[in-house]
Amino acid sequence: MSDILNQLHQVLEQRKGAAPDSSYVASLYDKGLNKILEKVGEEAVETLLAARDTDAGGDPKALINETADLWFHSLIMLAHLGLGPDQVLAELEQRFGLSGHDEKAARSERGD
Repeated sequence: MSDILNQLHQVLEQRKGAAPDSSYVASLYDKGLNKILEKVGEEAVETLLAARDTDAGGDPKALINETADLWFHSLIMLAHLGLGPDQVLAELEQRFGLSGHDEKAARSERGD
């Protein structure tokens, strides 16, 4: 599963040096963090709406598509900030096996 995330991350890193008119990702990098965050927020809302529609009997494919868009734009955000999927996966791995309550308490103790 992390292979595709790492492959995508490599492509996103390559796009950092590309001309803004050469790719969608390069154009987002050129517009800056606020534009990237706007896209993440937009995709988050669309994902929530698709989830609600799926729960009401709608096509789950729409939810899958919107979630993919959200993840994609989240990866662009991370790459823009010099981060990548490995760090997120490591955090998830660290949390694995903890109860949600214990994990939340540990974050509170760390000040997260």
